[in-house]
Amino acid sequence: MSQLPAPILIAFACYIVVVLGIGFIAYLRTKTASDFYLGGRRLTPTVSAISASASDMSAWVLLGLPGYAYLAGLEALWIVIGLVIGVAANWVLMAKRLRIYSQQLNDAVTIPSYLQQRFAASNPWLSVIAAVSILFFFLFYVASGLIAGGKLFSQVFAIDYQWAVIISGTLIMAYTLFGGFLAVSWTDVFQALLMLLAICVVPLIVLVKIEGDFFELIHLKNAELLNLLTDTKGSDLGLIAIISSMGWGLGYFGQPHVLARFKALESAHYANTAALIGVSWSSVCYLLAVLLGLCGIAYLGDPLADPEKVFMVLVTVIFHPLIAGILLAAILAAIMSTVDSQLLACSSSLAEDIFPLLNKNSPDADLRLRVGRLSVVFLSLLAILFATNPENTVLGVVSYAWAGLGASLGPVILISLYWRKMTETSALMGILVGGCTVILWSKLSGSIFELYALIPGFIFSLLAIFGCGLISKIKAKKVALQQFDKMLKQL
Repeated sequence: MSQLPAPILIAFACYIVVVLGIGFIAYLRTKTASDFYLGGRRLTPTVSAISASASDMSAWVLLGLPGYAYLAGLEALWIVIGLVIGVAANWVLMAKRLRIYSQQLNDAVTIPSYLQQRFAASNPWLSVIAAVSILFFFLFYVASGLIAGGKLFSQVFAIDYQWAVIISGTLIMAYTLFGGFLAVSWTDVFQALLMLLAICVVPLIVLVKIEGDFFELIHLKNAELLNLLTDTKGSDLGLIAIISSMGWGLGYFGQPHVLARFKALESAHYANTAALIGVSWSSVCYLLAVLLGLCGIAYLGDPLADPEKVFMVLVTVIFHPLIAGILLAAILAAIMSTVDSQLLACSSSLAEDIFPLLNKNSPDADLRLRVGRLSVVFLSLLAILFATNPENTVLGVVSYAWAGLGASLGPVILISLYWRKMTETSALMGILVGGCTVILWSKLSGSIFELYALIPGFIFSLLAIFGCGLISKIKAKKVALQQFDKMLKQL
């Protein structure tokens, strides 16, 4: 292992100390399962909004999206448009109703428990299938973050890849394990600010340093990079390509780690304020990420072998090692702010939805809290084991997990908040059809199968929900109808 530059070590050490300090403070305030998973439902609009944005902005915002913009130019804006629409729709359509309904249903802290009680299900199959879907797809998602962490440490610091994965995984596990949701949310805000600083400062300095017209420099390298409607070769973008890019926004409806911020709002009345903050924050970050990639085109000379390293290359070329260390820590912050939330969502499904079914003595809150913390350790070790394989790629794993969660859970949760007579049978079929469609669609290629799997998965899930509801003779239970009416009165 080569000697690490002292300024970079100092910057990273300060970052880690701050993160662990936040985790310890949150640990002192975490007493119950509700505290551990939802922070006692006392997040302010600002913390909730920024935390929600940070939890879904993994390393792809600093690596993947700038890298894609570096390769494809303004074509990357189609993804940004889809994501911003998705963020806005998620807050507007779901935040307030989910906050009211989840608390009304015996303080349901997880998505599976919410679904189970929303339909007054007589057997546990709905919550079990929902929990299994979360665990299956989230393990890929968590592992992708650890893969990114491993590649960051091994690339920048010449640390062995396997050790880099273990170090990043252990750090994330530590503050998630002790502080739970409060630690995750508070560190998300800190990490989001660090990410915003990095994604603002780097393009700004590049624009100051560039000699000549910014867009002219890009135009000289490839004029098609500035055309939103063509690829880099000048060919028109196909409808499938545009729809696939914009379709990423549909995934927001089914991301438990994002939806948890809605449920944790201090009051449902803060939803509109939080929505404005969250959409604004996300829009700025996504647009700056694209600008970062364009800056790489204009500022750097020879093409990069790995476009996703454009942020790291710009940082190391432009800044003093101490500043570079702080800015590179933003990549770790992006990774950690997502992985911790996903890890907590997996843990809550195991402890709150599956463990009580295995324990016939109806475990009390303290026991479930201990199981939740043990689940964090178990899931972290499993994800670390998967991530230690350097052949795994970040983008492919993230795309698969995002589609799986968005298609299996998104339509079910969304429709459950608006369709009064929806039944548990419709919900169960929606989860199964959406998840299975993504799994099967992802294995096929060519023609229509080039369409991002999330889109057909989401559509087929909706068809299953409404089709089952119209065909089935099963009626919504009276208690479920009464609960829905009660929720509407609180809007």
